[in-house]
Amino acid sequence: MPAETHLFRCLSDNYGVLIRDSETGATASIDAPEAGAVEAALKATGWKLTDILVTHHHADHTDGIPALKQKYQCRVVAPQEVTSKYPFVDETVCEGDKVMLGKLAANVIDTPGHTAGHITYWFHNDQIAFVGDTLFSIGCGRVIEGTHEMMWNSLKKLRDLPDETEIFCGHEYTLANIKFAQTIEPNNQALAERAREAAEEVAKKRPTIPTMLGAEKKENPFLRADVPEVAAAVGMAGRPAAEVFGEIRTRKNNFR
Repeated sequence: MPAETHLFRCLSDNYGVLIRDSETGATASIDAPEAGAVEAALKATGWKLTDILVTHHHADHTDGIPALKQKYQCRVVAPQEVTSKYPFVDETVCEGDKVMLGKLAANVIDTPGHTAGHITYWFHNDQIAFVGDTLFSIGCGRVIEGTHEMMWNSLKKLRDLPDETEIFCGHEYTLANIKFAQTIEPNNQALAERAREAAEEVAKKRPTIPTMLGAEKKENPFLRADVPEVAAAVGMAGRPAAEVFGEIRTRKNNFR
């Protein structure tokens, strides 16, 4: 039986996601930005929380965990960086580890850069990846605790996943990201079509995620720093891809 997912909004622009093994009923919240929003999602679906899978330590991804753990006695799985900051983690994982949710299996991928210990959960059999704040729809997270090279290497790992992978990220930033991306690749027709589609979704108050990795590879400039045309567009033809990525990320930081 396939995995079931339920996407919901929380805080100002965060997304929460529940994933459930339909055979066993095991249900995980991917991060927990706020307890009330997770509980509302559980009530709406009728699912029972058994696990919380944490991508990184930032408060807008972890603030809801203590209350949820106290109420549901759920298992909390997280990267080591979360354990060092909070006492509620039951199990720590890193690249090469596998996390079981009922009979669903997720491979853990180290994707540092936004934070030093950020991880991604890739449910390979279900073609779903929960990427936290490493990769966004037509964007990527700010490089806060890592380096541009570290973040670029993390993005390459995600880019290597199958095109059919559904990407669930932590925030609704698509329209703003597209606006910036078009300053890098104004003639990218796939990106122009994505802009039209995203505007329609937002106008209908629908989420723009999950996004398909295959589309991101064609439209997201942060995944395209090693494409010669992209390097040339930012005046860095022939430069190492990590440096090109750093220039694009710096431009995004300053973009208004």
